[in-house]
Amino acid sequence: MTQHYDLYEEEDFEVWQTLCNRQMSQLTNSASATYLAGLKKIGFSAIEIPRFNKINQKLKVLTKWELVVVPGLIPDLTFFELMSNKKFPATTWLRKKSELDYLEEPDMFHDVFAHVPLLTDPFFVKFLAALSNLGLTYGNNLDAIEVLSRIYWFTVEFGLIREQDQLKIYGAGILSSSEETAYCLSEKATHFEFDLEKIMHLNFRKDVMQENYFIISSYEQLYESIPEINRKMYLLYGE
Repeated sequence: MTQHYDLYEEEDFEVWQTLCNRQMSQLTNSASATYLAGLKKIGFSAIEIPRFNKINQKLKVLTKWELVVVPGLIPDLTFFELMSNKKFPATTWLRKKSELDYLEEPDMFHDVFAHVPLLTDPFFVKFLAALSNLGLTYGNNLDAIEVLSRIYWFTVEFGLIREQDQLKIYGAGILSSSEETAYCLSEKATHFEFDLEKIMHLNFRKDVMQENYFIISSYEQLYESIPEINRKMYLLYGE
């Protein structure tokens, strides 16, 4: 599949611009410095829907990753196989103006604006690839996949990071949500230090703001958790 740029309509450009401007008004002070630096490296603009071919030219130089077009949600094994090969699956469709605040299925704004900037960080992408390799190892075990999904959810999608004694956002599920961006850093949210044992046994819901957020100290810490994840998975499932 490819990105058919000529098929984007005026509403698509308006939606992209509205979402970018709204999020950047919050993220400048709330997002991880690494995410903000990644935005600049990739060169996103509110007035132009990103072109995947241009993104890939930059990503391949920075971390050897690339975007690949998918129609929407894909099977777990396909997802893990792509990511283990440094290919990040992304949709090319954008939500409508009537759906600015909530979607059941991630669109291009989530997949690209929220995820891509961190694909410029070497430790973050090594974590993604290693976690995906574990997904392939345990691909036929639904219970194991559920545990790996929890780790992905509470880090890649809804993770927080402590930078210079301040909580910042790096999870894409937060970065693409105006409401959750404000909520996750507030006193109403429940924060925990990064705790694999707790994460691996903690359920989550996709249709509400999260009840729990986990804080890492660095992206290197995230990558360095892989041996412990591997050990715990082996103890649970014996692969």
